Amino acid sequence: METQATSDKDYAKNNSYEEKLAKQKAIDDWLPITSSRNAKWWYSAFHNVTAMVGAGVLSLPYAMSELGWGPGVAVLVLSWIITLYTLWQMVEMHEMVPGKRFDRYHELGQYAFGEKLGLYIVVPQQLIVEVGVCIVYMVTGGRSLKKFHDTVCSTCKQIKLTYFIMIFASVHFVLSHLPNFNSISGVSLAAAVMSLSYSTIAWGASVAKGVQPDVQYGYKAKTAAGTVFNFFSALGDVAFAYAGHNVVLEIQATIPSTPEKPSKGPMWRGVIVAYIVVALCYFPVALIGYWMFGNSVQDNILVSLEKPAWLIGMANMFVVVHVIGSYQIYAMPVFDMMETVLVKKLNFRPTRTLRFIVRNFYVAFTMFVAITFPFFGGLLGFFGGFAFAPTTYFLPCIMWLAIYEPRKFGLSWWTNWICIIFGVFLMVLSPIGGLRQIILQAKDYKFYS
Repeated sequence: METQATSDKDYAKNNSYEEKLAKQKAIDDWLPITSSRNAKWWYSAFHNVTAMVGAGVLSLPYAMSELGWGPGVAVLVLSWIITLYTLWQMVEMHEMVPGKRFDRYHELGQYAFGEKLGLYIVVPQQLIVEVGVCIVYMVTGGRSLKKFHDTVCSTCKQIKLTYFIMIFASVHFVLSHLPNFNSISGVSLAAAVMSLSYSTIAWGASVAKGVQPDVQYGYKAKTAAGTVFNFFSALGDVAFAYAGHNVVLEIQATIPSTPEKPSKGPMWRGVIVAYIVVALCYFPVALIGYWMFGNSVQDNILVSLEKPAWLIGMANMFVVVHVIGSYQIYAMPVFDMMETVLVKKLNFRPTRTLRFIVRNFYVAFTMFVAITFPFFGGLLGFFGGFAFAPTTYFLPCIMWLAIYEPRKFGLSWWTNWICIIFGVFLMVLSPIGGLRQIILQAKDYKFYS
């Protein structure tokens, strides 16, 4: 009789465990990051281009004018190399434990630093970056729409920036209901093509305009302090131009993987293609833009170009399309976090209604902040310094050192420590420049203008 009772207990235990597993699998199949694992390598290429090439590329000539030729070129090239290295580390670490995949940045953090500490280190930084980028892209999208309107119809009645941001947000109230990364691959491809297009317009039109007659390459600021602060803030601008790492594991999670064919092969191929495209976008715009206009270049190179109107209007429309794609790429991990907490911690049922409410709330929130603080670019220089530099430049290196424990003073050890020192240097200096810019811009700012 007793053995009968024990076997019944075991059976019930097994059953409840299997039920738990099945429930867990059902939730994972519903969540945006883990629901679809059939992406091709080229998906990772254009997702990475969309995530990395921000509309910030248009402010690179301005950053160059604050850095000067030598330091400017050095920072551009160094950032390209270091971020490619840290991206490689993340692609490698995605499946370093046999049979397990780290589908999210914070899961890798928890493995490296422990369950609790990993969450506390990674999640706040990742959220600052992702939510911050979404808000900046709301402002950028609205601004580019306004520029398009003002360029194409210069005699029309002026419309407030607030309304343009609302028009831009209306697109996201629809697009954000696409369930996962693979379903936005069309949007992402269009965005990647657009980023290459407007970068080409920016440097092509600069070449056509030629070197300006009274061009100067010295520092613009009148005082030494001004020069130093501008230098710091430009460091921040360049650093944030390379910030696609916050979504890289989430992108890799969509690629199928088997022990014979791990996902890092196709992912790495995609990353290399993406980085070549990034170089084709960044280097010509930064160097040619600065070369043609010198230190009189505007903080958005398209403003310096002005004519021909149809071309500048078109470039602004391209920026809008690109920013639509980028917003979606950065919003997806946030949707995933919000939906995970609601379904796994607060035990909501994974339904369409839940998703509809959560995502609309997020889009409305980012729209409201963008309308209230359109000088958010400076804010990003400030907050971004605290979060962008770590997640992109040195968190991957610290995780690598913690997990793999390479030989002291060996090549790997030195490489990682150099990246960490460079990243900390950026993290400390760029918020200083960003804060000064906010103070200068906020002086003459009117709410909801």
